Amino acid sequence: MDCLFCKIIEGSIPSEKIYEDDMMLCFKDINPTCPVHVLMIPKKHISSLDDLKEGDEEVISHMMLKVKDIAKTMGLDNGYRLVINTGEDGQQSVKHLHMHLIGGRKLNWPAG
Repeated sequence: MDCLFCKIIEGSIPSEKIYEDDMMLCFKDINPTCPVHVLMIPKKHISSLDDLKEGDEEVISHMMLKVKDIAKTMGLDNGYRLVINTGEDGQQSVKHLHMHLIGGRKLNWPAG
């Protein structure tokens, strides 16, 4: 498979890891949009939110439950944003489900 994030998971492409367990990996984004910008990815290859299937509940709920712990580790005590881009119009750049955890400054709204 020619997936950038799968290669990061297997270790053939280096990353600055923040957190890792048997279901997910979290690492610093190489093109951050905020002082804190990390990507959270499932180790199982899932192309996008639209490709979730029965049986993916465990990994998705696990990732969502870890957000607060990773945010705390990154010093985001005053708030943060979690973004999941999906599809071409949603600006999904890598076809592997990923969450952007961003913060470290006051974020504007609306986002898009």
